[in-house]
Amino acid sequence: MILGIVGLGLMGGSFALAVRQHCNFSKIVGLDHNLSHTNEALELKLVDEIITFEEITQCDVIVLAIPICAIINTLQQLALLPLRENVTIIDFGSTKEEIIQKCPINLRHKLVASHPMAGTEYSGPKAAIRDLYDGKIMVVCDVEETNKYQLNVAFDIYKQLNMQIKIMYAAEHDRHAAFISHMPHIVSYSLANAVLKQEDNEHIVALAAGGFKSMARLAKSNPKMWEEIFWSNEENLLDAIEAFIQELKKAKKLIKKQKRKKLYKWMQKGNKLHKILK
Repeated sequence: MILGIVGLGLMGGSFALAVRQHCNFSKIVGLDHNLSHTNEALELKLVDEIITFEEITQCDVIVLAIPICAIINTLQQLALLPLRENVTIIDFGSTKEEIIQKCPINLRHKLVASHPMAGTEYSGPKAAIRDLYDGKIMVVCDVEETNKYQLNVAFDIYKQLNMQIKIMYAAEHDRHAAFISHMPHIVSYSLANAVLKQEDNEHIVALAAGGFKSMARLAKSNPKMWEEIFWSNEENLLDAIEAFIQELKKAKKLIKKQKRKKLYKWMQKGNKLHKILK
């Protein structure tokens, strides 16, 4: 079987490395609109060959590891190509409902709508990590609309990569992702911008300790990619932001009115999250 990966950055590159180690594909090919990415992917041996978009018809499995708008556009282009009859198409979009809704009808039953709960703040082929997916959760959405053959192909790959498969409805996934994944990025960007407005570079370098660096880490993420995620999940994200604002207002009120015991209990309640995450 031939694996084709569209998008050779962190997610696509890491998937290529993992598949090369754990799966039995005869060839791994790739394409990326960024010429430097294709050159780096070859140098790093992420893929065996760079192909044109038309040559993707040779692939048995196609993975779309690209931003949401690009996934939708690529699906529409793939719908016009003479793909292999049993081709399995996998997308790694961070939101699922829009992608599923806009997937061409003739491809929907071949699409395994997936979201790997993995990543770093870095991008590009050089950011690829062989074990990025190891032990991570792969959310797969609206499986009843996908053929069993394509599901089996995708699930076999995920299991070989030691991933845990979690099945959800797309709307449910997008709601949860807004609170657990997307909002933390908004918070990190907000923290970074707030500090940049108030502090000069010298003091930021001198005083930034582990806590600040941990919270600001996500602000390194690619703005172009996250802009698309935010717009794609706008309604859910706005709800998540509002919930966060209400908690900030509560903390502000408790501090302003010097309600020490209530502030302590508020923080203590937040400690429970880490018991869940263990």
